[in-house]
Amino acid sequence: LSNNLMYQNNINKILDNQQGVANAQERVTTGEKYLTTSEAPAAISQAMLYSNKIQTNEQYTKNIDQLNGRLETEESVLQSINSNIQQAQELTIQAGNGVYTKDDLKTFASELSGIQQTLANLMNTRSEDGKFIFSGYQDSTQPYQFDSAAGEYTYNGDQGQHQITIAEGVSIKASDNGFDTFEKTNARLNVESNTASVSGSITAASVYVDGQAEFDKFHQANYNADPTALATANIYSVLVSPGATATDPQTYEIYRDGAALTPAVTGEVTDEPIDFAGMKIEFEGTAPGQLDFSLEKPGKENVLNTLQSLITGLNDGTLEGDDFQQVLADGLVQLQNASEQVVFTQASLGGRMNALERVSDSNLALDIQNKSNRSNLVEVDMAEAISELTKQETALQASQATFGRLTNLSLFDYL
Repeated sequence: LSNNLMYQNNINKILDNQQGVANAQERVTTGEKYLTTSEAPAAISQAMLYSNKIQTNEQYTKNIDQLNGRLETEESVLQSINSNIQQAQELTIQAGNGVYTKDDLKTFASELSGIQQTLANLMNTRSEDGKFIFSGYQDSTQPYQFDSAAGEYTYNGDQGQHQITIAEGVSIKASDNGFDTFEKTNARLNVESNTASVSGSITAASVYVDGQAEFDKFHQANYNADPTALATANIYSVLVSPGATATDPQTYEIYRDGAALTPAVTGEVTDEPIDFAGMKIEFEGTAPGQLDFSLEKPGKENVLNTLQSLITGLNDGTLEGDDFQQVLADGLVQLQNASEQVVFTQASLGGRMNALERVSDSNLALDIQNKSNRSNLVEVDMAEAISELTKQETALQASQATFGRLTNLSLFDYL
């Protein structure tokens, strides 16, 4: 009985040491401090929360990579668009220097047509997943198409902007729609018609904007945009009156909606045009008479249609003098406005890219912290684990050696 008990105790010891070696080996292999939840339920539960945070952060990292790719694509496209607009500006300025023939102007029109096509392709750019980047939420719809019936390019997207979540509670716009980027471009401020209405002894009259900056200030300060205003609210009149005597010059005074301006705008009629608020006013006929013109309602025009008007004007062949200069003026002002609108979008895009970089850095730091916290809770210290494995192996070897010696003992050894 004594021998059997000794054998059983030693066998149990060996089995315990074998289990100790197996557990130590598994900890080294898996890197986990605890092999069952019951060993440290609180630590393992907390570690699972950190694991969930790490997985969520991995998804945020994928979102960041996707968003960064989209924003970089858009940045490159906008830069190309702005470069093409600037090239169109240069050609328009060249076309207006007065030394080119009609055939030369048609050559300019051909170059502008090429730029227009390039811009149309850029404004219809697709993302890496085949979606149109400037269509808003309607990203399966081509944003810009030429309407042959209307003779202009129309925007077919909407005003939506996709967003991508890149951190808890943080979403960043992943796109800019064509409405905000291209359709909000201000058209050149102008008068409704360069041909004024005439009455009395005035037989013909024209009004052209030839001082754009001065006219812009005047228009912005005086245009009545109230929808309930009278239809005549933006009509200006030049009343031409005979001189006090037959030898005195004729005079003029400018009215708005039938009332004299304050302070009064008056002058003598000469052979030179009347210069008023950046406008050049000319008329034929004599006093008494009146000419009327209206301020045009402010509008918007995308760059493709601005180029379309320029191309049409340069190909016309019949436009001369002030009429030709008006076509160029429309083009130059609107190309500049289009460029500024693109630059504004680029600035917004740059701000988002900076925010993305900051959040990415923050997510990386948070990921490192979460992994560190999880490691401290449930991941084994490898040096310590290897040391424990060596200790368990040594204990097993010692148990096996002791058991071997004990099994060889006999009473006959002592006789």
